[in-house]
Amino acid sequence: MPLVPRFIADLKPYEVARSVDEIRRLYGTSRVVKLASNENPLGPSPLAVKGMAEALQTANLYPTGGVRLRQELARQFEVKPENVIAGSGSEGIMSNIFRAFLEDDDEVLTANATFIGFRVLAQSRGVAYRTVPLRDWRFDLAALAQAVNEKTKIVYLANPNNPTGTIFTRQEFDEFYGHIPERVLIILDEAYFEFAKDNPRYPDSMHYRYDNVITLRTFSKAYGLAGVRIGYGFAHESLISALLKVKLPFEPSSLAEAAGIAALSDREFLHRTLENNARGMRFVTKELQELGIEAVPSEANFALTLWPSEEAAASLAEALLRAGVIVRPMTAYGVPSGIRISIGAPEENELLIEAVSRAIKTEEVLCSR
Repeated sequence: MPLVPRFIADLKPYEVARSVDEIRRLYGTSRVVKLASNENPLGPSPLAVKGMAEALQTANLYPTGGVRLRQELARQFEVKPENVIAGSGSEGIMSNIFRAFLEDDDEVLTANATFIGFRVLAQSRGVAYRTVPLRDWRFDLAALAQAVNEKTKIVYLANPNNPTGTIFTRQEFDEFYGHIPERVLIILDEAYFEFAKDNPRYPDSMHYRYDNVITLRTFSKAYGLAGVRIGYGFAHESLISALLKVKLPFEPSSLAEAAGIAALSDREFLHRTLENNARGMRFVTKELQELGIEAVPSEANFALTLWPSEEAAASLAEALLRAGVIVRPMTAYGVPSGIRISIGAPEENELLIEAVSRAIKTEEVLCSR
């Protein structure tokens, strides 16, 4: 019997986007912008930075497991602390969901082109992973409901979805939920919630506090704390109680907890972030359209651009790297002809459009198109 289980040996780990330093070193480019990982181009929340600095004074003490952050989230969202969990990003909580609720014969279900981290977690657990195709670049909730069988334990929904940036509506979710057995856990991953929440058609999951629904959110995107690793979730206290049994006792770190608490009060930074994203999205999508490039309409802080083939997408991505612009090809996400582009600061967006315009005019990329 091998030491490493087959499902681990065959697993392809999640690959992070290439770093600014790596591209500088490889291509000798002095100016590099990273528009590959949906990070906040304004940096971290200033209040969060201040909160972490203060927390450093007691870094010799063990954390308390996110108790203070859970209390603050409960206060702001008008739930009980027993309905809240904090962890190392929403993906860290997702990992605990797999540990707490899945058994060997269970199956998980989602769309074929969504957050790759969910697939990696499922395959690392060795459970069956089933998908339903997107429809018009959106979750096909009707098809997902039909695909639920007696072995389905978890249905994963990302709203907005990554990498498409699309949402499903309140009406669609209501119809979907009516067909889901109570024994099935629904994960509503709202990592990009802040960017979509003002859309009247968006089903804010805080209005769907069902016993078998767990909401996941993060401070990584809108609050600029991707490097800190802090996220949170809302659910019925029975689900939270199960998660607390399996999560690491000192997670999140005291610095991450302090950052999250402080970020929640940084309304000015959140406003600037959303304003920058709205302006940037209008600029980038307009300019791409004028260049003849199709982009999926997005409710998040990124746009999925579509190319004639995987080769065309790879050629364009490589050309942009040489120009000092890091974007994310989407082959691993199930969209081989797609490139996901994060919205940056104004000067970064301008550099992107200039680089794309030059790239598609070169013979190499033109031939690919």
